[in-house]
Formats: sequence, C-alpha cells, structure tokens
Amino acid sequence: MRGALFQTAYWVLSVFYILVSLPFLAWPGHGPVRAIIRSYTRAMNLALRYIAGIAKEVRGRERLPQGAFVIGAKHQSWGDGFLIYPEVPDLAFVTGDHLERFPLVSGILKKLGAIVIDTCGGGEKKASSLANGMNKAKADGRRVLIYPEGHLAPVGYHFRYKAGVWHMAEAMGVPVVPVATNIGVFWQQQETPRRAGTAIIEFLEPIPPGLPKAEFIARLTEAVEARTADLVAEATGEPVRRAELIPDPPNGREAAPTTRDLAAHKKPELATLILL
Repeated sequence: MRGALFQTAYWVLSVFYILVSLPFLAWPGHGPVRAIIRSYTRAMNLALRYIAGIAKEVRGRERLPQGAFVIGAKHQSWGDGFLIYPEVPDLAFVTGDHLERFPLVSGILKKLGAIVIDTCGGGEKKASSLANGMNKAKADGRRVLIYPEGHLAPVGYHFRYKAGVWHMAEAMGVPVVPVATNIGVFWQQQETPRRAGTAIIEFLEPIPPGLPKAEFIARLTEAVEARTADLVAEATGEPVRRAELIPDPPNGREAAPTTRDLAAHKKPELATLILL
C-alpha cells in the first residue's frame, strides 16, 4: 500500500513541479527553475519519508570540497538522485538523452545546466556531447553528478566503472567525490519502493585529479563498492558481502543478474556445478 501511494505522489509531484517550471523556461537566467527543481527534490524526500516510510541519512558532508568538483555515485535506484541533489548546491548532472522524450523536460534540463549525452549517435557524438556539457560546467564553476557505472545496479552487483568520470575530472581539473548508498535495499532500480527503513548516502574522501586513468578507476570502484557493501549490510543486518561484477545490459534494458550471477553470489558451491 505504501508503495502504491508513493507512486501516486511521485507522479503528482513530478507533473506539478513541471507545470510550475513552465512560465520560467522563457525567463532570463536559470535561478527560478533551479530553485523549483531543488524544491521538487526536497518534496520527494518528504514523500519518501512520510509515505513510503524511507527516512534519509546523509554522512560525510564535511568531506565535500569548496568550489567545483565531480560526484561519482553508486546508482541503485531512481531514488538516489533525489537524495543527493538537495545536499549539493549548484549541482549539474549527467543524463542520457532519453529524458528529452518526456514533454517539456528538455527545456527544464537546459535551464538546470544538465549535461545531456547523445546515447544514440555513436561514440563520437556521445564524446562530443559530454565534452560540450563539461566545458559549460567548468566555465560556470559548477559541481557535476555522474553515475560511473552507466546503469542502475541491482543490490549486491556492480558494473564496470566507465572512464567518462575520469575524463571529466581531468578536463575540469577538479577532485571526484565518491558516493556510496544503500537506497536499493528499499527502492530497487525502477521498482516502486517496497520496504521501509533508513536510506543512507555517504560522501567519501575526494580523489584528487592527476591520477592515471587505470589507477583512478580502480580507486573509485574500490571506494564506492566497499562502502556500499557496508551500508547494505547495515540496512539488512546480513554479513558484509562485496558486490559481484556483471556485464552491462543491452541498451534500454534494466539490469538483472543471470542465473549464473545469482548462483555465484548466493551459493558458491552451486556456481561451481553450473560452471562445470
């Protein structure tokens, strides 16, 4: 029942705030739309707390640097963006162009300074759209949220961390703040929230610019996945279990572990039999 009520609130709030934003799309500057969307994310946090029963706890605010930086976050749920956005002033974010399919959203994304990646035009167009958005964020001195795995990851699994976050941080000359979370225990991927509890987001120690790409990716992956495993164990009461690496899903598909992945994660002895 909580999940169904929250889903209703989700769409009501989304439509309401889109409509409120409309008169300001033609307004000079971006301040009004950014204030409205920040209010929207705060309203979603309240809906999570009082309708879905999912409280929010933020750790590590003191680790956030001054000035511009990149946030490299774990992406378990549609909900983690709502948790992060109101905590970081002047935050831009990287998103695929699929959001532009929704009516009126394209104009809002432009006002927000979102970095919209061309996901259908091939590697060259994707790189070009990332570079253009990155240069704008650098010029504006903004913070940027990116999900290095590129997909919503099921709890207990992770994808290969992509190099886009490294290219962005190097081009901007700013640190990357890893973010761990356990929101997926309560709100998994695109599903309706199904479990009450306390969802945690934790800002971890920033990774300075200037590291070789391979070293940076290894360090980011370790920081996010190790701490996420701790937070998931804290939420479930189960022993800490490191996430398993699984292949990226086909474009447009939600990630789901295969039978072999599930066996390897839950029953190592059964996995050995399957592999044989």
